[in-house]
Amino acid sequence: MKEIRYIVKDKLGIHARPAGLLVKQTSKFNSKIMIKKDTKEIDAKSILGVMSLGVRCGEEILVTFEGTDEAVASETIRDFFINYL
Repeated sequence: MKEIRYIVKDKLGIHARPAGLLVKQTSKFNSKIMIKKDTKEIDAKSILGVMSLGVRCGEEILVTFEGTDEAVASETIRDFFINYL
């Protein structure tokens, strides 16, 4: 299992556009990808789940990857966060 901790830097947080792009990226992988904020954990392949987290600028999220392509998935999503969030 791989994990990424990330503090969102986008001043609008994870709003509709980056949430959609994130789901598009995570859906490319077979691994189970989950995002946790505080006590709430959701499937990162669900746009409604990602939006329901209500992540704002400065908040930390934990992303976990579990599966056969978890290494590639974690690197891809880490790069996505750096470039878009």
